[in-house]
Amino acid sequence: MGKKRIVKKRGRGLDQGRKERALSKATKRHIEKGILHVEATFNNTKAVLTDEKGNAIISSSAGSLGFSGARKSTPYAAAKVGELLGEKGLTIGLKEAAVVIRGVGAGRESVVRAFAGKGVQIRSIKDATPVPHNGPRPPKPRRV
Repeated sequence: MGKKRIVKKRGRGLDQGRKERALSKATKRHIEKGILHVEATFNNTKAVLTDEKGNAIISSSAGSLGFSGARKSTPYAAAKVGELLGEKGLTIGLKEAAVVIRGVGAGRESVVRAFAGKGVQIRSIKDATPVPHNGPRPPKPRRV
């Protein structure tokens, strides 16, 4: 009959090693005010913490934390992204942040809740979801 094979499934949830590695990378900059840019799509949730001029300092996404497939687009994965950015923000001295949200994914709200739950004061929340005014040009009529 042979040996039984054991198949380990990847992508079960948050990869603890990836989270620790992301937290261990210390930035040399010290900022007190910043902007949190959140992009919540149907497939992933990405977040970038910048200074007031827009220079990126820390970034994270649900995929970079070890979530894969359909789990990347869940509010739980987005909350983990927000927690990670909140912890790293506190280590560089962040006290308050403005939030800019793009997209219509499931993680829109949970990123901001988890980020604010780490002790960072939220100054403002702006929705910058791109909306087409007229959309693309329609196709030409079909000739039969």
